[in-house]
Amino acid sequence: MIGSLLYLTATRPDIQFAICLCARYQASPRTSHRQAVKRIFRGFSDADHAGYRINRKSTSGTCQLLGTSLVSWFSHKQASVAFSITEVEYIAAASCCSQLLSMKATLSDFGLKL
Repeated sequence: MIGSLLYLTATRPDIQFAICLCARYQASPRTSHRQAVKRIFRGFSDADHAGYRINRKSTSGTCQLLGTSLVSWFSHKQASVAFSITEVEYIAAASCCSQLLSMKATLSDFGLKL
């Protein structure tokens, strides 16, 4: 159900927040999550009223490519609450840079120079 809704976000960005909020609970869904997804299917676009406790932590993620191959990716909720979009971007950039430095060290251990 979430996959079908994620496909719709390309043409319906107004429901993207609600769908992404529901997608966070795919690993261990509950009845309230299923009901929220059904409400979205019926046109209800605000998952806040479906019983979720929304916190202000942002979800961020990165992907690292080596040439044209994807070698690392992640998506997670940030550990702290940011007060602005700029701060969210800085936190995501710092996380990405630390992953890149780790990958660079690993490649150096294998004798590859960048």
